[in-house]
Amino acid sequence: MMIRRNVTPWASAALVLTALLTTSCAGEKHDAAQADARPSSATPHGYVEGAKEAAEQQSRLLLNDPDSGNTRVLDLVTGKVHKAAGVKNAVRLGMDGRFGYLQAPGGTHVLDSGAWMVDHGDHVHYYSAPTRDVGEIPAGSQARIRSDVAVTAVADENGRTVLYDRTKLEKGRIVTSRTLRGTYTGAVVPYEEHLLAFANKGGTTELVVLDRRGERVASPEVTCEAPRGDAVTRRGVILGCADGALLVRAHDGAFTAEKIPYGKRVLERERATTFRHRPGSDTLTAPAGGDAVWVLDVAEGAWKRVETGPVVAVNTAGEGSPLLVLEADGSVHGYDITTGKRTVRTKPLLTAGKRDDSDGNAPVIEVDRSRAYVNDPEGKKVFEIDYNDGLRIARSFDLDVKPVLMAEAGR
Repeated sequence: MMIRRNVTPWASAALVLTALLTTSCAGEKHDAAQADARPSSATPHGYVEGAKEAAEQQSRLLLNDPDSGNTRVLDLVTGKVHKAAGVKNAVRLGMDGRFGYLQAPGGTHVLDSGAWMVDHGDHVHYYSAPTRDVGEIPAGSQARIRSDVAVTAVADENGRTVLYDRTKLEKGRIVTSRTLRGTYTGAVVPYEEHLLAFANKGGTTELVVLDRRGERVASPEVTCEAPRGDAVTRRGVILGCADGALLVRAHDGAFTAEKIPYGKRVLERERATTFRHRPGSDTLTAPAGGDAVWVLDVAEGAWKRVETGPVVAVNTAGEGSPLLVLEADGSVHGYDITTGKRTVRTKPLLTAGKRDDSDGNAPVIEVDRSRAYVNDPEGKKVFEIDYNDGLRIARSFDLDVKPVLMAEAGR
């Protein structure tokens, strides 16, 4: 099912004006936020003041041990480890490609990883700069934090959402741009210079599209029971629902919402609620209960359930790559997504079995274009896996902290 509603004329005009100001390469938000003071004729294409541009991805891993509060940044290019501000009792570590959000009950610490990319569609710029501690956002461990290049939306457990100017974060400052009126269910997702949110309506949750001032400009007239889980892909935004997912897309100022149902009844404990994927990929993964994994092909609009062993973490690079599942035996298993058959596995990597992931701090699998990374908290290690070469262990990094929380930046 696909339902379309156009934004109002004045909102469309605002969208066009905003697009003219933001979509050109010379006016891209990262460049605008850190523009060189020299005349434009002397400024190299893609120049960002204070950063080095590279031909390849400048990936870094953000690592934290909630018990000690120790935080580290592992540079995957040089292999060096750098210290960052300590954050104790962190429950989760969010990542928007550049900034890490260490969420603890008393607040959220923002860490600039110093590694990011700017995608112009036909080409990509990769940047690196020193790691920087930005400061604290008054949002606890249950807040849902989502970003794009312009805004960071922080929705608390009561449905109140505060917007922060992300371009100011790039300058090392935390600046509130506005607080949205009313309350919304779940995360508020920045998308195509708008915000996607769920509003309560007669006991149901209805998808609404807001402008950056928080005003409703479109309503695709589609509901989502018990929304939970979201992911931004090149084909649109996936929003998890009790009976499957919604795929939300924008084109020429219009927003559409397409349902992708599971196709069968799925128990609450088996539904997909946390999506993992390689940034830029259209293949999403999520645990499907204790011993199986969901794979959502966004391009095909279809779910596939893959039976596995007890699942600790899951991810995939998509595009013909294996499904990677960290199982309770401490090994990473590779599955053929098409057949659902296991094709390869590593030796046991983790020194402990399955952790309780109810608070979001179980080990994870981070995936980029050529490697996967798995954190071993008890062993104080991170493993780098070449998933295109039979899950070969390419490198392992010994650390002086337990990397309980891990997220990859620079993608």
